[in-house]
Amino acid sequence: MANAMRLPTDGVFLGRARQPGTAYPLIVTVRGNAVVDITAREAPTVRDICEMADPAGYVRQAKGQEVATLDAIAADSMAATGAASKPVLLSPVDLQAVKASGVTFVVSLLERVIEEQARGSADKAIAIRQDITQLIGHDLSKLKPGSPEAMAIKAKLVARGAWSQYLEVGIGPDAEIFTKCPPMASVGFGADVGLLPISTWNNPEPEVALVASSQGRIVGATLGNDVNLRDVEGRSALLLGKAKDNNASASLGPFIRLFDGGFSIDDVRKAEVHLTVEGTDGYSLDGSSSMAEISRSPEELIAAAMGPHHQYPDGVVLYLGTMFVPSKDRGELGKGFTHAVGDIVTISSEKFGALVNRVRFAPDCPPWRYGTRALMTDLAAADLI
Repeated sequence: MANAMRLPTDGVFLGRARQPGTAYPLIVTVRGNAVVDITAREAPTVRDICEMADPAGYVRQAKGQEVATLDAIAADSMAATGAASKPVLLSPVDLQAVKASGVTFVVSLLERVIEEQARGSADKAIAIRQDITQLIGHDLSKLKPGSPEAMAIKAKLVARGAWSQYLEVGIGPDAEIFTKCPPMASVGFGADVGLLPISTWNNPEPEVALVASSQGRIVGATLGNDVNLRDVEGRSALLLGKAKDNNASASLGPFIRLFDGGFSIDDVRKAEVHLTVEGTDGYSLDGSSSMAEISRSPEELIAAAMGPHHQYPDGVVLYLGTMFVPSKDRGELGKGFTHAVGDIVTISSEKFGALVNRVRFAPDCPPWRYGTRALMTDLAAADLI
């Protein structure tokens, strides 16, 4: 299972783990093939480390004790259901607000417009896709939001009767920033990810997520799955919360890779993000997307999320969006892709490793019960705060 995590050997990694017999989540790093507990009074949360002047330097020098090998914790995290009997990984973030940016790849903008035009119906999507791409072409990857060229494309779509809220955030001057889940609600490597049972058209969204301090300083990044219900959001953009924020619908991990001398925002800009879906029905899907094709820079998106207009005293985790919207048919021709319970979703990138999750219905995933009050209570009881 260590290969499933595909963790590079040259980074400084920060995460969290649950250890049986310990009430609070452990703050962990990776040293060789060992996952090491570095929880300390000066840094009892991931948030505290991200607020430091040199998070990577602190983690690199922190004293700790081995919790498990990478091989073991990866296997046990995938096998765990409910209360785990062995150490397992958690989402690598804790007190940070979990936000997401939408329609940041102009290529995927077309899919959002298609969703809305199809009113959430996968049956209608293929014809609408052909119609719109004939009108404006296939390659919009160089289009800069807010530019004269973008406004000309928008005018064509408006004339076609295909105006959309997605056009405003996709090629207009203002980015879409929304809440993906509350602090403490995201899940990590090996966890189940949840779909609403009412959804019949949905997909994973493989993304890079930035981690920023309360001052807006980007200190690292991780991988994320912004689980999306295409039919729900397609019925109305006002249903975004229902489409995006459900039990176990936000996955992050396996670890935060902290910025240091060997890893920076430039590596985020150049990242290639890969997706595989493997179903119990024999279905398989592979795809990839390049962060180089993002229409707004990572720094622009962080500035849109936080600043003088909006403060986050515990920092922010920000999903940067995806250009990959799976459309490979699953079953009947023309029906496109949708998840089936039991799908194994792997999101990977060379500098980050791999985030692996299993798909279930949200009500069947372990309920979210461990929130901020529980964390503070347990840390206080352990004399860590």
